Amino acid sequence: MLRRTMLASLAAAALITSVNAHAQGIGHTFFMRGSIVANDSSGTVVCIGRADGAEVGQTLDVYRVTQRPGPSKGASNFRRDLVGHVQIEHVFDDHFAHVRVLDGRPKKHDIVELRRPARD
Repeated sequence: MLRRTMLASLAAAALITSVNAHAQGIGHTFFMRGSIVANDSSGTVVCIGRADGAEVGQTLDVYRVTQRPGPSKGASNFRRDLVGHVQIEHVFDDHFAHVRVLDGRPKKHDIVELRRPARD
């Protein structure tokens, strides 16, 4: 049993350390991607860049996630509310871009998503 656990641990460690050097970091991939990371006097920065296919001129929807109080009753206690729109002005690397607020009042940690055309 101990031997199996050790082999599984070694296999997992080998897999984790063999990740491509060009791969985006875990923090970017799971925690930051698609969020507003700065919203101050220097402008608004989103965690979407060239690696995500961001291009100047794209319009992004901005959502704020809120948690409803009380126990979950089979459905999620989280709600996404559309709070505005931003437009990409400058993609400055693989992970980040400056945006211009088109409407609403986006805040740090809000989620941004590429606006999808309406389906027929």
